[in-house]
This record gives sequence, C-alpha cells and structure tokens, in this order.
Amino acid sequence: MNFCRYNDGRYGLVTNGYVYDITGLVAALAPQRPERGDAFVIALPAIVRELTLRPPESPACRAEDAVFLSPVLNPTKLVAAPVNYEAHIEESIADPGITFNRAVARIDQAGLFLKSASSLVGAGEGVAVRFPDRRTDHEIELGVVIGRECSNVSEAASLSYVAGYAIALDMSVRGVEDRSFRKSIDSYSVLGPWLVTADEIPDPNDIGFTLKVNGAVRQQSNTRRLIFNVQRLISWASRWYTLYPGDIIMTGTPEGVGPVGDGDVMECAMDRIGEMRVNVRAAALMSSRSDASEAVAG
Repeated sequence: MNFCRYNDGRYGLVTNGYVYDITGLVAALAPQRPERGDAFVIALPAIVRELTLRPPESPACRAEDAVFLSPVLNPTKLVAAPVNYEAHIEESIADPGITFNRAVARIDQAGLFLKSASSLVGAGEGVAVRFPDRRTDHEIELGVVIGRECSNVSEAASLSYVAGYAIALDMSVRGVEDRSFRKSIDSYSVLGPWLVTADEIPDPNDIGFTLKVNGAVRQQSNTRRLIFNVQRLISWASRWYTLYPGDIIMTGTPEGVGPVGDGDVMECAMDRIGEMRVNVRAAALMSSRSDASEAVAG
C-alpha cells in the first residue's frame, strides 16, 4: 500500500492514480502522544489491517492534484550514509567542487551521519536554496522508514523492522564544514512522494532509479550497487543509535551529483515506488523579531 500526507496535512491512501482520505482512520488508531517516534508509523500495521478489511470507497482527489508532504511527520532522526557507491567515490575524488580537496573516506571509515529532522519536507513543498552563492547539489537515494523500535539488530533480522520505503533527496551545500551542518538546512531532506509499505518491495537491494534536472538525466543507478546494502545499514545504525518508528535511513547516492538553483525542476523516479517532481526555489529568508527590533532601534 502507498500512504501519503497531502495538502493541509491530511493522510491518504494512494491507489490507481487517486488519493483516498484516511485522516479519520489515522486519528482513531494512532497514539495521541507517543513517547518516541511518529504516531502514524506506530499505527501503520493496524491501519493496514483495517484498510484490508474495509477499503475506502470514494477518492478525495486525483494524485496529480495533491500537494504531497513528507509521509513521515515526526522522525526522531534522519540517518544518512555517505559515499556508499563506488562510482560516487570516484567522482568525489575527481571533483574538488564536491570535496574541497579533502580526502574521501570510504563509508566503513567515515561512518554514518545525522541530519536535522527540521530539514524534512515532501515533494510538493520543494527545495529552498538558502545560499545561492554556494553550490547546492542534488543526491537521490532510497529512503528506508523504520517501523518498530530496535537496537543492535542483526542484518538477518533488519528488514523485519522496516515500515516502508520512499524516494529521498539528500540535498547538500558544498563546503568545508561538517556534513550534517551543510545537509540539515530547511527543505534539504525530501521524502516522497509517499511511503510504500515494505511488503511491496521484495528486495530493496535491487531498485533502479533516475534523477533528471530540467529533463536531462543526471543520476541513474540501482541499489544493487550499494557498498553497504540496506540490511547492513540498518544493523550498523542500530548498533550506534536506538531507532524509533518513523526514523529515516538515507542509503547513499550514486555518481552524477550536480548543482541546482532557483527555477530548476528535479524529476525523481524509483522502481516499485513511483515518481516525484520537486521544484527548486530561492529561500525567502526572514529576520527574527529580535533582529528586526534591533534594526528599528538602531
């Protein structure tokens, strides 16, 4: 099943090109104040069971008319995998615009990194480039959404903790600062267009995907080329952090990363998941109230 958040934060089931509103069902089954994790993801098994017995009858809108938000609202963390494709390592070494002439460590040496949950948006919200004088790159990745609390899980058991999958964009400002600092800007983590439940993806390590910018192919690969596959990433992450329902693991990007700016359009497609169109715009920055007060006082 394909689950989304859309328009003003409503929940939907996406099927056959239509969105069926299930906001009331989610409200009835999801915990009001979970101690940790995303309430919708916690309730997802119960929601799936109910919809299997009583599928919705009337669509709310066509999928093409919906504004898709991130299907996950409240992850406790976004875990990301750097340099997890050999060809991306090679292009990073060759392009000083990516590395700023720093040595490229392999993933087993670099480790994972965290992105701020406040950077998370959906496909319909787009990416707002905050530093137009610096290079902001697209990085398409498979997004893995954790479904149950877990810690120190084995690779063999890891997929049983997955709620579903989505297309992810790990946007990055290039520079000398730490990865998590440059990649945690508002809107620099895109997840969408919806969450596809794990039962729909028989092998997450064999998913083809493509990213185009303004119609031109920039990235095209398959998750079978991952250095650390999905099971290994989940197991490794859970050795370092307790993972909670709704936490997102971004599995790494292949070669072909490149800059985007105001007015560009990214088109992302992934086998068995779907397609999403993500608009790029310049960020509209606002001064804080205290800054504005100081400016008036000055």
